Amino acid sequence: MHTFRVSLFASFISGLIFTTAVTAEVRHAADDGFVISNKAMTNASPQEVWQALTGQVDEWWPKDHTWWRGTLSIDTQAGGCFCEQHNDNSATHMHISQVAPPHKLVMTGGLGPLQAMGVNGALVWSITKKEAGTEVALTYRVHGYAPPDGLTTLAPVVDQVQAQQLASLIHFVTSDSGE
Repeated sequence: MHTFRVSLFASFISGLIFTTAVTAEVRHAADDGFVISNKAMTNASPQEVWQALTGQVDEWWPKDHTWWRGTLSIDTQAGGCFCEQHNDNSATHMHISQVAPPHKLVMTGGLGPLQAMGVNGALVWSITKKEAGTEVALTYRVHGYAPPDGLTTLAPVVDQVQAQQLASLIHFVTSDSGE
């Protein structure tokens, strides 16, 4: 197990550089799959985080992690879609498997290049009220056959990308809630 702390530059706020601390961990990595876990805290309420996560994904999800820098949306019902639309192009990034507002969203599928590899995963977003604020955690469990090198080498890369996405969400809710 490998644990490290990542600080990502999220944006300029009032002329100052804002950093969001995300705890990122590769919990398991093997040729046939991996499990990553990322966590961050915010003073935004669980309801504010939920609204940003599901209703404003196009405003915070990094556009360099989309197919066409298109418009992103999450249809918050079982069987719904985390989708991207750009002109005549469209993509299902993940399918929605479970919705329990404002605490849990489960999406299934392979993000980015994992999709074309034919591997599958479950991305679980958990939003929990804590004494110190709201904890936002995401866990991504990926499995499948990915020749020639397997999935082991991809785990830290996917973990860093997920940490960037979580940092972007936390920055968005932090700046949106006036912190």
